[in-house]
Amino acid sequence: MKSLIIYYSLEGNVKLLSEVMAAEIGADVLPIKLKQEIKADSFMKYIWGGKQVMMKEIPEIEPSTVNPNDYDLIIIGTPVWAFNYAPAIRSFLQSHTITNKKIALFCTHEGGPQKTLSNLEAKLPNNEILSTIDFFAPLKKNREISIEKAKTWVKNLI
Repeated sequence: MKSLIIYYSLEGNVKLLSEVMAAEIGADVLPIKLKQEIKADSFMKYIWGGKQVMMKEIPEIEPSTVNPNDYDLIIIGTPVWAFNYAPAIRSFLQSHTITNKKIALFCTHEGGPQKTLSNLEAKLPNNEILSTIDFFAPLKKNREISIEKAKTWVKNLI
């Protein structure tokens, strides 16, 4: 099964797990990059990110050279921002129509997934959602546990 992991990661949590999963199943990886990124270590990230989520903004992302429709399984990873998925994911989904695919979703957080995964699932109609999972603070508190959990989860998708 040809697999692609699409992700956005500001602080590195989602990136870590995406790379672990890709190595585990031999998937291609597509990081979403914003044209204008904010510093991950700045307090402004909370104001900037929260505003983008609440206002349903569509930030500009770098063009993608990968067509998600060339893959059988698509895994999408996002951090939780203001109880939702990151606006960069919204931008990607607005610029790429994904249909009739097997999809798996994951998020990282430091407080809870809230409705992140169900909101993201709602943005992917006409696809088969295989599984969703969340990870608590992979880089700060649960690195090894999160890595093992990610490996087990992704192997069960294929």
